[in-house]
Amino acid sequence: MPDLLLELFSEEIPARMQAKAAEDLRRMVTDKLVAEGLVYEGAKAFATPRRLTLTVHGIPARQSDLKEERKGPRVGGPEAAVQGFLKATGLKSLDEAKIQRDPKKGDFYVALIEKPGRATLDVLADMLPVIIRTFPWPKSMRWGERSARSGALSWVRPLHSIVATFGLETEAPDVVKFAVDGIEAGQTTSGHRFMAPAAISVRRFEDYEAKLLDAKVVLDPQRRKDAILTDARQLAFAQGFELVEDHVLLDEVSGLVEWPVVLMGSFDPEFLSIPGEVIRATIRNNQKCFVVSDPKTGKLTNKFILTANIEASDGGKAIVAGNERVIRARLSDAKFFYESDLKTKLESRLPKFENIVFHEKLGTQGERIKRIERLAAEIASLVGADVEKTKRAAHLAKADLLTEVVGEFPELQGLMGKYYALAQGEDASVAAASEEHYKPQGPADRVPTDPVSVAVALADKLDTLVGFWAIDEKPTGSKDPFALRRAALGVIRLIAENALRLSILEAAKSAVLGLPEGGAKYPAADSQKLSTDLLAFFADRLKVQLREQGARYDLVDAVFALGGQDDLLMVVRRVEALGKFLDTDNGKNLLAGAKRAANILRIEEKKDGRAYDGAPDAALYSLDEEKTLAKAIGQVKTEAGAAVAKEDFAAAMSAMAKLRPAVDAFFDKVKVNDDDAKVRENRLKLLNEIRAATRAVADFSKIQD
Repeated sequence: MPDLLLELFSEEIPARMQAKAAEDLRRMVTDKLVAEGLVYEGAKAFATPRRLTLTVHGIPARQSDLKEERKGPRVGGPEAAVQGFLKATGLKSLDEAKIQRDPKKGDFYVALIEKPGRATLDVLADMLPVIIRTFPWPKSMRWGERSARSGALSWVRPLHSIVATFGLETEAPDVVKFAVDGIEAGQTTSGHRFMAPAAISVRRFEDYEAKLLDAKVVLDPQRRKDAILTDARQLAFAQGFELVEDHVLLDEVSGLVEWPVVLMGSFDPEFLSIPGEVIRATIRNNQKCFVVSDPKTGKLTNKFILTANIEASDGGKAIVAGNERVIRARLSDAKFFYESDLKTKLESRLPKFENIVFHEKLGTQGERIKRIERLAAEIASLVGADVEKTKRAAHLAKADLLTEVVGEFPELQGLMGKYYALAQGEDASVAAASEEHYKPQGPADRVPTDPVSVAVALADKLDTLVGFWAIDEKPTGSKDPFALRRAALGVIRLIAENALRLSILEAAKSAVLGLPEGGAKYPAADSQKLSTDLLAFFADRLKVQLREQGARYDLVDAVFALGGQDDLLMVVRRVEALGKFLDTDNGKNLLAGAKRAANILRIEEKKDGRAYDGAPDAALYSLDEEKTLAKAIGQVKTEAGAAVAKEDFAAAMSAMAKLRPAVDAFFDKVKVNDDDAKVRENRLKLLNEIRAATRAVADFSKIQD
């Protein structure tokens, strides 16, 4: 079947937009093809700084003919309905309609509509101009002389040419005939802007890609990335260095070039006196270059690697020299900022926070720092941190936000605070907390282990969560402007990975007291309601984390349903033990029995309008299976309760396993709804005992089968 080749050739497309633009082009074209009844075999899109390209293969040469029966009004129906039916179906009169016999509902007119399929070439000629004109660029505008015309094309950069061909591999393809903004589709494109700017005539994707490569254009972004990374590694290795890899920068750089050429430059060694992260941020942000380290020490060297877009006649000397000049100037600025920052103590910067608003309802940054300091001091003793060091760390943790370097490179916040704290002689734990209290910022980020850092990190995140909960600024749907979901996940990881015993409810109540006027000015800050809502939010975040880890997130509901479960470490451990238990045969069968008991109880309690929650009467046990189950329940309650009290959840699950044979035998031999009302009631109460026994570890009714 035929293939489509589409290229939209323009001026420089911003690197940050290329990947999404390629995907948008693929999606828009293929969705429209399918909507037109043209099911394709495969599609792939590509982007370079100057072109968006799409190839779709295995498209039918034409649409299938359409035959459709459309039901109309009853025979003898109102004239208006008949006329509407004729107009909608395109029939000239009712003589062209069939009559469908229906003994029950009466006879109806039916129109048989036959619509011949169109040639795919014609369908493409209609749909592609619409897609191009409605393309969803984040930013676009009208360009050049054509911009003055009515209905001028709005595009991210001036669009110069369109390639659109359609046909079989074995034949010369047809050009899809259409024009957009005076630009007619054809089969001519251009190669590299400087090294091969001549026009290139192309037929289909295979020769298009090959001819572009001959014209110094690597079409595939992944191929460009692989080439840059490989060449950069080899160039660094050849000089005895090691490339500091940066995949975000690699993505960006590959979107800036069509023909990547990797070169190495250098800068004055005197700049190595400033922190490596500052050097890297300066070179990365200003010149999109990679830095290089010494493999023996791990420290940066005075070299950098750039990616040019041309094979220069001088071997790239002029390009390297130009980058060196800019980097020298930028590093000189960075060195000045860093050395200036060192002249001012961190605490001397803090008064400025009193005039910086954190949030209009939550006060200034200065007030927030005081809240964090107070809360961190309370948490310190719970996590084994030195209280005075923790208070000092919380006091200074945000100070670097007002430094010159962080003002220039916001991504270095926290890290620079650590450097400045160490430079002014602060304790190592106090300094580390400046960087680590922001962590973890994502599932792959490191979790702090130093108790001082942990205390400040928990205080920072809990203050954020409680504050925004108090003013009723909770996440909604996909919107989370204050990153509250990330903060909650951070709290969970800090607690779980450091094995901390911490009551979320107590910590939240303490955080509320630190709010302006002790939270009294916020209706949503009611201590009990806020804590309950926040705990539910943590439960949801814990389920998300377990889902991402491949664990059974439904078990979180089963544990939280017991109530009073605000010790997240114990929740995690209970969930882990429950998950392992349910993977065993005893666990699976006990779950089935417990859910069966719960279902029977639910039905009978609803029918009878009462709960069967009293103790069973042992005198009414007439069968051995009843007596055996009652005895097993009593034993399990004792053993599981004792194990849970000792927080030995594995032992609690082992105790639960002893219920399994008694429950199985009960349901196999005993009729619950006995004809004797007293016996029936007693057996229902015995079922409730099963439910009560299993609730020592979890609410089994919340567990999915």
